[in-house]
Amino acid sequence: MSTTVKLPDDLMNQLDTFDKHTDEIIEKALTAGAKIAEAQVRKNLKAVLSGDSSGQLESALGVSPMDISNGTLAPNVRVGFAEPRQDKNGKTTYTHKFKAKKGKPPRTSEYQLTNAMVANILEYGSKKHNQSPKPFMKPAADATKAASKDEIKRVFDEEANKYLKTKG
Repeated sequence: MSTTVKLPDDLMNQLDTFDKHTDEIIEKALTAGAKIAEAQVRKNLKAVLSGDSSGQLESALGVSPMDISNGTLAPNVRVGFAEPRQDKNGKTTYTHKFKAKKGKPPRTSEYQLTNAMVANILEYGSKKHNQSPKPFMKPAADATKAASKDEIKRVFDEEANKYLKTKG
């Protein structure tokens, strides 16, 4: 013996509408959580930058759009830095000249200095540049983890409820 249970048409319609908006709902929720982390990163960054900072790193800080192409099932947004970084003259490519070694001519190398490179040196320090570590990203991530998760849940529930309203 078997029994068939059918969902009511209005519930089916709500679920269908919800399904069509899940990417939008997830992006809003993840972005809301990332904004909390971004605010703390920005605060920490201001605290570790020197007074003669160009301001470029701070202005490049932001939240990325949602990425679902990262090879996992979980979409994500990132708090990070926009590229490229420019020098005072607007250049993004730099040339480094190496001294000639025994029997070899001098050589040059071109590279791009990115905001991510500068942030990495600031976060972890550099022996080569005599720069001590001034962590600002990891402390921000640690400090905002719970609040970001709570905000993601809150926004997801709020947005989902717009499409899954129950009739009382």
